[in-house]
Amino acid sequence: MKVILAMLLVAVLWSQQWKSALSDSIIHIGAIFDESARKDDEIFRLAVADLNLNNEILETEKITFSVEFVDGNNPFQAVQEACELMNRGILALVSSIGCMSASSLQTLADAMHIPHLYIQRSPVGTPRSACPPTSRIQGADDYTLMVRPPVYLNEVIMQVVSEYSWQKFVLFYDSDFDIRGIEDFLDRTSQHGMDVSLQKVESNINMMITSLFRTMRVEELHRYRDTLRRAVLFMSPATAKAFITEVVETNLVAFDCHWILINEEISDYDLQELVMKSIGRLTLVRQMFPMPQNTTQRCVKHNHRINTSLCDPKNAKAQQLEITNRYIYDTVLLLANTFHKKLEDRKWHSMASLSCIRKNSKPWQGGKSMLETVKQFGVSGLTSFLEFTDNGTNPNIFFEILGTNYGEDRGRGVSRLATWDPVHGLNGTLTDRKLENNMRGVVLRVVTVLEEPFVMVSENVLGKPKKYQGFSIDVLDALANYLGFKYEIYVAPDHKYGSLQSDGQWNGLMGELVFKRADVGLSALTITPERESVVDFTTRYMDYSVGVLLRKAERTVDMFACLAPFDLSLWACIAGTVLLVGILVYLLNWLNPPRLPMGSVSSTTLYNSMWFVYGSFLQQGGEVPYTTLATRMMMGVWWMFALIVISSYTANLAAFLTISRIENSIQSLQDLSKQTELPYGTVLDSAVYDQVRSKAMNPFERDPIYSQMWRMINRTGGADNNVEDSREGVRKVKYGRFGFVWDAAVLEYVANNDEDCSFYTISSSAPDRGYGIAMQHGSPYRDIFSQRILELQQNGDMDVLKLKWWPKDSPCDLYSSDQTRQRGNALDIHSFAGVFCVLAAGVVLSCLIAMVESWWSRRKGSRVPSKEDDKEIDLEHLHRRVNSLCTEDESPHKQFSTSSVDLTPLDMDALPAARQALEQISDFRNTHITTTTFIPEQIQTLSRSLSAKAAAGFSSGFGGGSGLQDHRTGGVGPFRQRAPNGGFFRSPIKTMSSIPYQPTGPGPNFGYGNDPDRGTSI
Repeated sequence: MKVILAMLLVAVLWSQQWKSALSDSIIHIGAIFDESARKDDEIFRLAVADLNLNNEILETEKITFSVEFVDGNNPFQAVQEACELMNRGILALVSSIGCMSASSLQTLADAMHIPHLYIQRSPVGTPRSACPPTSRIQGADDYTLMVRPPVYLNEVIMQVVSEYSWQKFVLFYDSDFDIRGIEDFLDRTSQHGMDVSLQKVESNINMMITSLFRTMRVEELHRYRDTLRRAVLFMSPATAKAFITEVVETNLVAFDCHWILINEEISDYDLQELVMKSIGRLTLVRQMFPMPQNTTQRCVKHNHRINTSLCDPKNAKAQQLEITNRYIYDTVLLLANTFHKKLEDRKWHSMASLSCIRKNSKPWQGGKSMLETVKQFGVSGLTSFLEFTDNGTNPNIFFEILGTNYGEDRGRGVSRLATWDPVHGLNGTLTDRKLENNMRGVVLRVVTVLEEPFVMVSENVLGKPKKYQGFSIDVLDALANYLGFKYEIYVAPDHKYGSLQSDGQWNGLMGELVFKRADVGLSALTITPERESVVDFTTRYMDYSVGVLLRKAERTVDMFACLAPFDLSLWACIAGTVLLVGILVYLLNWLNPPRLPMGSVSSTTLYNSMWFVYGSFLQQGGEVPYTTLATRMMMGVWWMFALIVISSYTANLAAFLTISRIENSIQSLQDLSKQTELPYGTVLDSAVYDQVRSKAMNPFERDPIYSQMWRMINRTGGADNNVEDSREGVRKVKYGRFGFVWDAAVLEYVANNDEDCSFYTISSSAPDRGYGIAMQHGSPYRDIFSQRILELQQNGDMDVLKLKWWPKDSPCDLYSSDQTRQRGNALDIHSFAGVFCVLAAGVVLSCLIAMVESWWSRRKGSRVPSKEDDKEIDLEHLHRRVNSLCTEDESPHKQFSTSSVDLTPLDMDALPAARQALEQISDFRNTHITTTTFIPEQIQTLSRSLSAKAAAGFSSGFGGGSGLQDHRTGGVGPFRQRAPNGGFFRSPIKTMSSIPYQPTGPGPNFGYGNDPDRGTSI
């Protein structure tokens, strides 16, 4: 009982002394720590004690503090404890908690104007994730300073995997890790074409591994084991040690695996244990703090001596320090220097008791000045140098990348490979320079398979080693020139790439590597999961896609392509319609003929009707006028019909010619898979063969296109449509009906170098794999080769090598199924050969008909009258008419001699009565007139006299071009008549019998004049 009373007395006295010290001190700091961060509290108290012992910083003033512990995921509790600290009066608030509670404290500090120095703490040592931004009042000051720098883990790990040329790996993450922290990393890997698989590591690792063996079959376990060859671990050191131990003991990883562990919180003790437990190659990424090598300089910072147990890296206590412990110590040191500066400048603001609950509570007046002083100065401590930017973040962070080499031995040494910082990025290289230098003098045995243009024999001289050339050989030479090694090359014994046989053994090129008879496998070798399970591949040096080689169709000439827009039955209907409409037009015009002028003959014959219908159908018009209503109605409907037919033909012809230019039977893998007329196949036991089979049979990646292709390729077990090598496949396409499915790059080269340009290729839309260099499992040369390949790709040397074998200016069109080159959209002569043939046939037929007509006319002794004859007056008819008029007058006529007859031109101006009579006749078409209507009385009298003289032997020269004798000259003048168009034409005088004529003396002289507008008179 006495002991208990004594302890109570001591406690009361100590509390009174502490309250007295608190009331006397003007420097009071508040701290809030996570309940699991007891070590942060220990370092915080140690830092305050060290500063209170140092009289050079605060001189006579001492720092007092208040510490509260909260649940890291309870923001309400954190705010409650902070308000309690502010009520006591504090100059600054230090916290080491999670993001959720820190967000609430940040809002409170902004409202109360209390400087808040926040050290982010991740749960149980897992990698940090960036805290989500806190919503703040616009324009308000941010009183929270982020002591720990921003999270750069995504940037560091992205550069590391890029340096290692990883394209496929597994990312394991701790169950306590916030996966939102790697979203940016996953986005970047997707942009770079990397295949990343995510897998969560449960807290009970033993049970998780056991469930894998219980649920997976042997084949699936082997496949899962292959995926673990490359892995990135986002987890705490404790979880990583347990996980590595478990997978090593269960034989899920082999000595050729390479794992990367990234975490800022990896101590030297954790590092040694991880290396002891792992096999294969291990790379570790952790945060580092540059320190001077001299112990005195390392422990003395700004007139303050840091506790030796914390600054000496050889000290056990210093080795077990967590990163948050270091930042808490430097935070206290920074506040002490800030208080010293405020006291020195005499700008001190006393503490005030603040209430968070009252609505009218006012913030601390000295908060703004204290915050600016903290951001103005920095301090050197356990974290190298602590300072803040204008936005309240710490910019100083450094990472070191440590690693081991491949091997089965545990306890291997660890060396620093490189460093990283936000300003300079990666400083150093992750390649083992010692190994790279040792490659000089190394001779590698290379196995290959001949495949144009990757590997080809360039020189084969008897008694000398074969020399090879090709794109893959050029890549290998570029690597050899840079790295300094030499190589010996030979062809695989069975000339195959190799596949897994039924007995579990690999053949071909792959078998040479598996059985370690070769160091390197080089050809058009694609990277597949099956091959990666037994050998290592470098990074891809060229993209790969599946293609098909097809022979271009030989172009056939269609003489009557112009008839293609309409079917044969439609052409027959159109021809019948033309014939039927022509007959109907003739019948309608015959049943109701139009009235014609006197002496006119109807031209609406059946022949003319057919010609008119045919001409209007071809939009050329006709010569025969139709005036009846029925015929015009018929022709109006016919013209509408012709317009529609011609327009449809024109549009369909244009569409037909356009489609014929772009229409090719097979233009994609989908077109190839849908048809069954053209057989196609690939090389047996090749990567293409396995890829088609996998995408057709595997339920997880089943593709309907590849399923249909597999039915054709695997017909009769693959014996019919598959070949032994690619050269045989090319020959089958060249000289037969066959489609060869193979690597698109190889097929493009074959099509480009074909002399006849008889091939064209089709390929898949996007490359899904790549060509790589194969090596033995665990080869130390893989990473060196991959790094050099990346350098060749980045500086453009790889593109130069590609252009050597796949030039841009190709002599052949690789993507057109037409054997001729494309000439834009121009139509050629073959499209209109039929039209020209029809025209030529028409010309020949017209000439034949003309010859027949000419022969028939000569045989009959007659000539077809010209069109001008229709316009001239038949003088024979006129002569008969005149004779008839002369015989009408039976009165006796006086005999006269031929010498007294003078036939002179008649002056029409002297006949006004006749002209007036003609003008009075308006409707001359319906008026019955006779020839005497147009002949004056004097001419009628003369005619009667001529008739009387004819009986007495009147002689007239009407034939042979002779005319009547002129009364003045005694010569013979030609007859002239007026044509219907009003002009004068020389009339062809038809042969007539001679009439005796005896002139009796001078007769009347009718003045005719030389006016060409006058008609001819006799």
